[in-house]
Amino acid sequence: MDSIFVECFKELKDPRVDRTKKHLLLDIIAIAICAVICGAEGWEEIEDFGKARQDWFSNFLELPNGIPSHDTFSRVFGVLKPLKFQESCMKWFRKVQALLPETVIAIDGKTLRGSARKNKELKGLHIVNAWSCANGIKKR
Repeated sequence: MDSIFVECFKELKDPRVDRTKKHLLLDIIAIAICAVICGAEGWEEIEDFGKARQDWFSNFLELPNGIPSHDTFSRVFGVLKPLKFQESCMKWFRKVQALLPETVIAIDGKTLRGSARKNKELKGLHIVNAWSCANGIKKR
C-alpha cells in the first residue's frame, strides 16, 4: 500500500474486537475512499466497487478475506471516531496536495439525507467533493 496513505491512517485506532476482524482497517478505508471518490453513494455501491476492482486492489492491499461486505463497511465506519478519521483524512489531503502543481483544492463535505438508519443505530453516509481549480478536475 502507498506509504503516504499508511502514514496518514496508521494511527487511526481500530475499534473492532480482535476476534471478529476478518478485514484490515486500512483495506476497508482505502476501498471506501476510492469508491466514494468514484461516485459510490452507499455501502452496497462501495462493496460493488471493491468487488469489480478486486484484482486492481490486490496489487497494493492485503485483502486477507477478499472485499468486505457492505455490512462490514457500515459497521466499521459506524464505530470509527469521526474526529480522528477526519484528522487522518486531512493529513492525507495535505500530503496529496503537496504533490499537485497548485495551491487550491476546494473541498466540500455533505451527509446524504435519508442515509441514516436510526432503527439500526447507523449514522448517515458522508461524502466529500474535491475540486482541483487549476486542473478542472472534480472528484467525488
